[in-house]
Amino acid sequence: MAEERITLSVIKADVGGYVGHSSIHPALIDTAKERLSTAKEKGLIVDFHVLRCGDDLELIMTHKKGVDNSDIHELAWNTFVAATEVAKELKLYGAGQDLLSDAFSGNVKGMGPGVAEMEFVERKSEPVIVFMADKTSPGAWNLPLFRIFADPFNTAGLVIDPSMHGGFSFEVLDAKEGKTITLSCPEEMYDLLVLIGSPDRYMIRAVYRKSDNEIGAVASTQRLSYIAGKYVGKDDPVLIVRCQAGMPAVGEVLEGFSFPHLVEGWMRGSHQGPLMPVPFYEANPSRFDGPPRVIAAGFQLAQGRLVGPHDMFDDPSFDEVRRQANIVAEYMRRHGPFQPHRLPLEEMEYTTLPQVMERLKGRFKED
Repeated sequence: MAEERITLSVIKADVGGYVGHSSIHPALIDTAKERLSTAKEKGLIVDFHVLRCGDDLELIMTHKKGVDNSDIHELAWNTFVAATEVAKELKLYGAGQDLLSDAFSGNVKGMGPGVAEMEFVERKSEPVIVFMADKTSPGAWNLPLFRIFADPFNTAGLVIDPSMHGGFSFEVLDAKEGKTITLSCPEEMYDLLVLIGSPDRYMIRAVYRKSDNEIGAVASTQRLSYIAGKYVGKDDPVLIVRCQAGMPAVGEVLEGFSFPHLVEGWMRGSHQGPLMPVPFYEANPSRFDGPPRVIAAGFQLAQGRLVGPHDMFDDPSFDEVRRQANIVAEYMRRHGPFQPHRLPLEEMEYTTLPQVMERLKGRFKED
């Protein structure tokens, strides 16, 4: 008899900010909890937890229906629609801004919300960490995922753990062409870095253990601007990472966020800023709508039950990272509208800048 598989789905959307883009009103979280609680009572999902990072509503669900299941995606969509109605009543900012369609069409991918899902057989102990970011794009996961699953200076298990010594393979998405490529580490490490070093276009979508092709991590890679054809808000991605027992240890996974690397997003999705790892209660980006934030919710899975969450960044060992992030944020802000704080023009084609440039059209003269 085949072992029972569980699916962990993390689906998020910005359906209204409080105040501005900084946080979420508790009424939206309560609405989401009510919807998911009813779904749990009906047996559609095994368990759930509702969190928020900045102004993003995060639905964490376990079920037995596999990835890309229409019933699960419809549940998430209807939950976001219900929360949007509450946001409109409260006149919250950008109510429903991530919902780019008028009606559900079988899968929320391509409709605005961000999605990360993985299916697996639970191990004897199944620790997972769900990372949620605000004011940035899916490429923000590239550097941490590389460090966690490919860098022996970060992850000692790659050197001393026989179950990890063979390395991991990385599925990389070319967001502009809509194509994927899988590269194996360590032997194709340099090829991998050629791509993921350009996180605006190439994004790590999933990581697998090479010895048995077991899923280790999966990230949301939806780009709102590509879907809508214009800037409607930053993508604010989510990431699931399995830990321990042949996967990187919890401490090795968290160590991947010990450097506040620069990511695109921040104010109006048009700036570079440091990714700051914070506890749940500090995920309120307000200075220039930032700097970008990331939270980490740790769970133990037990027959699909989400035991947790444990706030993994609520730890003084990350105080120095946060201090460095504030210094970097100050340095970048002093550039004002100049690069490298502001994104290069070719990366701002989906922001409001083209409307400004249109006003100058015809005024350029031959030199």
